[in-house]
Amino acid sequence: MLRTAFMSPEVQVHLQHVASGSRSKVFLPALDQKRRGIGSHQDNYYRTAQRVMSVITENAGKPEYTIDVFFRQSWRDERLKFDGPMQVLPLNNLLASKIWTPDTFFHNGKKSVAHNMTTPNKLLRLVDNGTLLYTMRLTIHAECPMHLEDFPMDAHACPLKFGSYAYTNNEVVYIWTADDEKSVSVAPDGSRLNQYDLLGHVIGKETISSSTGEYVVMTTYFHLKRKIGYFVIQTYLPCIMTVILSQVSFWLNRESVPARTVFGVTTVLTMTTLSISARNSLPKVAYATAMDWFMAVCYAFVFSALIEFATVNYFTKRSWAWDGQKENQEKRRESASFSKKTNNTFNIVGTTYPMSVGKEPGLTTIAKSASSTASAPAQPQPVREVRLSRMDGEYICEGVKKSYNRVSKVDKISRIIFPVLFFIFNLAYWATYVNRKPTIRRSNPHN
Repeated sequence: MLRTAFMSPEVQVHLQHVASGSRSKVFLPALDQKRRGIGSHQDNYYRTAQRVMSVITENAGKPEYTIDVFFRQSWRDERLKFDGPMQVLPLNNLLASKIWTPDTFFHNGKKSVAHNMTTPNKLLRLVDNGTLLYTMRLTIHAECPMHLEDFPMDAHACPLKFGSYAYTNNEVVYIWTADDEKSVSVAPDGSRLNQYDLLGHVIGKETISSSTGEYVVMTTYFHLKRKIGYFVIQTYLPCIMTVILSQVSFWLNRESVPARTVFGVTTVLTMTTLSISARNSLPKVAYATAMDWFMAVCYAFVFSALIEFATVNYFTKRSWAWDGQKENQEKRRESASFSKKTNNTFNIVGTTYPMSVGKEPGLTTIAKSASSTASAPAQPQPVREVRLSRMDGEYICEGVKKSYNRVSKVDKISRIIFPVLFFIFNLAYWATYVNRKPTIRRSNPHN
């Protein structure tokens, strides 16, 4: 059975239905696909819609994103009107090259790919009143201007802008099919991003002027908020642990110069490495981000701990500590003048001690003698061994037991001040950035 639909003189569509099979042929012999159909004023309007399959952000350091979308356009061409038993006529996608189609391009697109596997992913339908529906699947790499002052707690409005390349707004006007939800829809599993949360989208329309005229630009802004989990694990926690490690040196003895030096130098170098690695994943911006401020403060704490050790060590080397008061003397030493006797003994404050040569050169060891000219105490006293060093003809008596510097008052204060200040800083930092509503800034529409 053969049915023929009568159309305008320029277009003849023959539908051949064979009872034994399902075969159809479409012929468009006289239509000029290079010339836009001119009809009523409403025919200049081109409706558009998008079905977003996925939004991908490949690299946090690049101001771009990738979107996989079913791009739909609908327009009316008076030359394609027909009368027949079918109201909607499905056409082969190869016929898209035989008819006129809008010269739509993406203003902020860096690269676009039309899918052709296993066949070109295109759909073409014709309504009896001459309205065409043209759908294709595209993968678009688009620019996304980013404001990184709040990084990594930042949010962005990534635009997708498209319009006619050659036709001005007097010739072609784009309009959205319906509201935000119907014109642009996102697949439920299309917003599962590794580093971002898709908060929503907003559609709009802009007009740009150039030397060739004014053009209509359709815009879709995808609102993305960065996930902070990755940066907490990779940057924030290591910085916090490094600062805490630098403050451990306050609890070490101030004579432990090697240990405290290792703590100070190692933590400073660690903070430097963390700062460099964190910056490598970001664009080269001329302003400081929120992460930069955090790392700068952490670096200041670590460096201050090293300076604190240097201050304490400076006064320790001079045998007196800056504890708010001077030590009574540089060291407590017993000193006495000895008069050498003929029987090779020394008299210290009325007590006679025999002299013996010590192991160390220049030192003499004496022990208290049982035969003392002074009156001995009632109970026996333990033998006290002292060492004598000769200095300008006199002997100086030094106790064998060494005396250590007391705990520095600077260390005592630092043990409290440093942790408290670092805790207050973290409390203010996280309360400021985490709890506030993300600020989404759009780029200049005339870029």
